[in-house]
Amino acid sequence: MKIILNRDKLMESIQHVTKAISSKTAIPILEGLKIKASHDGVLLTGSNSDITIESFIPIEEEGIQFIDEIESGEIIVHAKYFPDIIRKLPLETVQIEADDNLQITIQSGHAEFHLNGQDAEEYPQVAQIQTNTSFEIPINLLKNMIKQTVFAVSTSETRPILTGVNLKAENNQLKFIATDSHRLAASNIPLTGISEDFPFEQVVIPGKSLNELSKILDDTEEKMQISISENQIAFQTEHLYFLSRLLEGKYPETSRLIPEESKTIIVANTKKLLQAVDRASLLARENHNNVIRLQTQENSVVEISGNSPEIGKVEEEITVEDIQGEELKISFSSKYMIDALKIMETDQVKIEFTGAMRPFIIKPIDHDQILQLILPVRTF
Repeated sequence: MKIILNRDKLMESIQHVTKAISSKTAIPILEGLKIKASHDGVLLTGSNSDITIESFIPIEEEGIQFIDEIESGEIIVHAKYFPDIIRKLPLETVQIEADDNLQITIQSGHAEFHLNGQDAEEYPQVAQIQTNTSFEIPINLLKNMIKQTVFAVSTSETRPILTGVNLKAENNQLKFIATDSHRLAASNIPLTGISEDFPFEQVVIPGKSLNELSKILDDTEEKMQISISENQIAFQTEHLYFLSRLLEGKYPETSRLIPEESKTIIVANTKKLLQAVDRASLLARENHNNVIRLQTQENSVVEISGNSPEIGKVEEEITVEDIQGEELKISFSSKYMIDALKIMETDQVKIEFTGAMRPFIIKPIDHDQILQLILPVRTF
C-alpha cells in the first residue's frame, strides 16, 4: 500500500474515526485504526463494541485534489501514535507506505517515521445494515434534535435503557425522547413517508453514540440517511458511515407524564430567566440537588431564590412577560432548569405548572417542536 495525500484532509478523517476507538476494548486489534487504499480513495475505520465509524477520502472533490498517488492495500496502524504523528508533520503532503512485513513508513519533508502495523485481515468486517426502514433528514435538524434531548439521558447504569434516546416515528413526525426519571426532553420534526410503516416499536440509541455523532457532523442542510435494523442504526452521508448498536429493553411510556392541563402559566424572556436561575444556583450548588425556589408575585413578578444554610442565600425578582392562573411556590433543580433553557431557540418560553408537587413543562412560545419536563423537589 502506498498513498500520497493531503495531511489536513487525512487529519480530519482521523479525528472522525478515532471517536470510536477505545483502549478498553476486549478485542486488541480494535485499538488500532484501519486504513484501506483502493482505486477511488482511502477509507479509514475505527470501532469499539458500541459504534463503528468509517470516513472516506476521495481522490478529488469539487476540483480539489486530496490524493496525489495511490496503490491499493490495507493496514492497521496504532491509533495512539498515528494521529499525533500526522498532526505534527511539517508539510501539507504526507506519504504513507506499508510493506509486506507490515512495516509502515510515514514521510513528510525531512521527517520520517517507521511504525509497526497489524494485518488488516484480522480486523472485524463492518456490518452494512440490511433493512427496508431508511429515511433522510437534513443534518442540521438531526444535530438540533440531539442537542435538545441527549443531555437528559441517565448517567446511571441501574436502568441501562434510560442511558439512551428513544426514537419514534408517528403521526408523520420523527420524535426523540430522553429521560433520567427526574426530567424529560423531547424534540420532534415533521417527517413524510415513514411513520405509516415504521416497523419498530422500540428504537433506543445510546446517548454516548449520539454525542459522538453530533461532534463529527457539520451544520449543513445536506441530507443524512438513517437506516434501522433490529439491533443497529446507521447514519450515512456521502463520505461518512456511523454505525451504532441499539439498547435492549423496554423504554418507559413517557406520554402519560406530560400534564394535559395547567393551573399557572408563566411567559418569560428566555435569556433573562436563564441568567436569574444561574445566579440563584451559585449558592445552591452545595446542597445535593442544586435546589432553588420560584414564587409568583403580583404585577408579573417572579421571585427566584437559592439558600444554603452554611453559606448564605440569594433572592432576585424578575419581571416576566405574563403570569396567568393560581399563585405558585415551587422548588426544583437549578441544573435541570438551566439545561432546559439553554437549548430553547426562542426569545420567550412558556412554563406550565399544575401545582407545587407536579411536573411542569417548558416550551418555546411559538411552536411545539421542543418540550422539556422537570419534576419538582419537595423542600418542606
